[in-house]
Parts: sequence; C-alpha cells; structure tokens
Amino acid sequence: MIKKTIIFAVIALLMLSGCSKKKPKPNTNEIASDTISVDDSSFGSSGGTGANSGPGYNSSSDGMKSIYFDFDQYNLDSEMLSTVSFNTGVLNKKLGSAQVKVEGNCDEFGTDEYNQALGLKRAKAVKDSLISQGVNGSKIILVSYGESNPKCSDMSDSCYAQNRRVDFHLLR
Repeated sequence: MIKKTIIFAVIALLMLSGCSKKKPKPNTNEIASDTISVDDSSFGSSGGTGANSGPGYNSSSDGMKSIYFDFDQYNLDSEMLSTVSFNTGVLNKKLGSAQVKVEGNCDEFGTDEYNQALGLKRAKAVKDSLISQGVNGSKIILVSYGESNPKCSDMSDSCYAQNRRVDFHLLR
C-alpha cells in the first residue's frame, strides 16, 4: 500500500514538473530604438467610413498617399515602392525642418500584441524604403497603431483592406 502511494506521488510530481515552463525573456530588436511617443491629440484625424472609403482611399495628409498591404504582410511590392517614391517627392518639397510620422495600421484579425508588432514592421519597411530613396532617417518617426486606428468598420474584405495600411503625416 505504501509502495503504491509513493509511486503515485512520484508520478504526480513528474507530471506537474513536466508542465512548468520558464517565462520567455522579452525580445528586444532594432525597431524599438526607432520609435518615440507622440501626443496625437494635437493632430487632426482625417478620413473615416462612408463616401470617402473604398479602394484607393487615402488617409494620409499633406499630399502624400497611404500604402496598403495584403493580409498579414509587411513587405513592399513594386506598386507600393512607386507610392513610396511619390511620397519621397512630396517630402523633398515639404519636409524642411519638419518631421514625417509614418503610421503602421492593421485590420482587426490577430491579437493586439501581434497587430502592434505587424503595424511597426509595416512602418519600418516603409521607413527603410524612404531612407533608401534619400529621406533623412532622423526626420522619420515610426508609430504603430495596430488595429486601434481603423478607417473603416464594416465587416467586409474591402473594409479590412483599408485598415491594413501605412499613413504619412507631417509634424510641424
């Protein structure tokens, strides 16, 4: 009887010890050093749902165009690079002593943490492209809104596509 109790206790301890996991350490990366906090209450918002929403809807300001991404993607294709080139031209004319805020956004799919990281990856990819086209990297501020800054709230594919974007705003 005592042997059975000891064997049962040993098995129970082995099972419980096999379930424990160490907490993962936070992963730091180069993106975190490129970000700062910005008080967005001092900047007007543009856009929203309704007549202005739809394919090609632009939620950037100051003559720049938003860049739209496929689901769960942050790489830039040739069409996106063309839009970055267009925005580089606008920035070369208007940037001066100002800064440009590059805002990464996502649709509602995925966890808050995942979408925050994906929005930052999108903004970082655009920043890298702007820098490669001659924009001063110290004048670019990265912000990720994740899924918290939707431009459309309908439950449709075209609406979700509008929320997977990077917007541009000059900070004066």
